[in-house]
Amino acid sequence: MSAENLPWVEKYRPQCLDDVYGQTETVGTIRKFAKEGRIPHLLFYGPPGSGKTSTIIALAKELYGKNYKNMVLELNASDDRGIDVVRDQIKNFASTRQIFTTGFKLIILDEADAMTNVAQNALRRVIEKFTKNTRFCILANYSNKLNPALLSRCTRFRFAPLSNDAVRERVEYVAKMEHLHIEAEAKDTLVSLSHGDMRKALNVLQACQSALDNPGTDEIDSDMIYDCIGAPKPRSIETIFDAIVKNDWADAFSTMIKIRRVEGLALIDLINSFVDVLDKYELKPATKAKLLQGLADIEYGISKGGNDNIQSTAVIGCIKDALECEA
Repeated sequence: MSAENLPWVEKYRPQCLDDVYGQTETVGTIRKFAKEGRIPHLLFYGPPGSGKTSTIIALAKELYGKNYKNMVLELNASDDRGIDVVRDQIKNFASTRQIFTTGFKLIILDEADAMTNVAQNALRRVIEKFTKNTRFCILANYSNKLNPALLSRCTRFRFAPLSNDAVRERVEYVAKMEHLHIEAEAKDTLVSLSHGDMRKALNVLQACQSALDNPGTDEIDSDMIYDCIGAPKPRSIETIFDAIVKNDWADAFSTMIKIRRVEGLALIDLINSFVDVLDKYELKPATKAKLLQGLADIEYGISKGGNDNIQSTAVIGCIKDALECEA
């Protein structure tokens, strides 16, 4: 596949450690390991889009250069997660030495928290046995899903969600390279809604570019960002919130349903947006606590398959009930 046809998350994936955004301390430590030639087994864990895969691939490309394909084995453990993979692919790759190159091989296990317990136990033994010529980098979203014995054999690095400045800097770079015009407000919206997930930010930016009639001249605005992500627009949230606060129950319910139907919004997105706008209102701590507890219970009900209309009325009742404490 040519570079022009690649998704932007791959097209603009960092090729060296200098290009990795937002994980300065982690990258600095890893660079020091590489410089000294004493890289331990690594565990990178944290939320999606925070740079785990990009960091280890950038490190591997700096270490091996043209020998990258011979010296690195990449496996996505969410697809290949059984014990057969550990016994066959991983063990075979780890047990063979390179004749014409020196140093250690690298095995990258992405989404390793999806591996079965049996496979994790087998992997622990492979790590012990082939440490002389192989290093492992385990990538996971949740470290608590990994075997403690496996964790103890790795040096752990937590990848926090990227800062808004790091996401903004990369978005501006990609927009410049793709000759995109994006409003300043739309840029702020994209950075805010990505919640530190670089992959999400670049995917949304590419989707907006695809929706433009004339990408070279048309400008991306905030409404396009909201529509692409499927997030409620601030004015819609304020309209619903004002209807709940000021009007009777029937009017508030019809307003909520109408806006949800027109904009195609999920109730869970509305609840998250209500939580985000709470800071704009001067409420007593007790009121805010009661409101948050009520919305949390409703969110739990939705996750268990609760009826959508009933949960919608519960949101209205929760907000009205909490605001009575304010009066």
